[in-house]
Amino acid sequence: MIGIAIRACFGKPAFEIMQQGHTPAGMKNEAFPEKTMILGLFRKKNNNQAIVDRQYAALAAAARMPELYERLNVPDTVMGRFEMLSIAMILFFRRTRASATSGQEIAQEIVDAFFQDIDYSIRELGIGDNSVPKRMKKLAGMFYGRLEAYSKAMDTGDAEALAHALQRNIYPETATPADMSGLAGWMMAAESHLSAVAEELIATGSATLPPVACPPVI
Repeated sequence: MIGIAIRACFGKPAFEIMQQGHTPAGMKNEAFPEKTMILGLFRKKNNNQAIVDRQYAALAAAARMPELYERLNVPDTVMGRFEMLSIAMILFFRRTRASATSGQEIAQEIVDAFFQDIDYSIRELGIGDNSVPKRMKKLAGMFYGRLEAYSKAMDTGDAEALAHALQRNIYPETATPADMSGLAGWMMAAESHLSAVAEELIATGSATLPPVACPPVI
């Protein structure tokens, strides 16, 4: 079971907040190939299902590490958990850009699984079937907006720009957003960690994200 299944976290107020993202759905992501676009959602490859489930569970567990919320200023809310799971998948997505076709397929299916959870949650909230596709496109736009913004900063190693992007997304419309430099630093460290992960672990769905580093003792 996915440790942070979105369907177990959503409530109506939180979902309404999620709809406030302004990134246009279907936007072109220059940093990633067209074949990774989400808008053709929910493809299933049964031979990959066990691998996808295992890798998704590992990413979900990383997104729920208590230290992210206790020390890195991520709000321990439904939206905070959504943001962290998105970040975990973005990190994995970036790692698999250089992977073989099988690794890229696994990454796409993991993202599809994420959106399947959201789709399921929307329907459980009683949203009419005619409204679901529009809402899903908006959420896909939110995800890709984050993917593009974070990738732009990470590609240039700009931790400050990454922290600012995290502030905009995690603390929207907040006059004094929390300092996200710690989370930005963890993301940079996580990317380095994933870059060293062997392709065999990617292919078997066994990649992990690193723990949050302990603060230095003064």
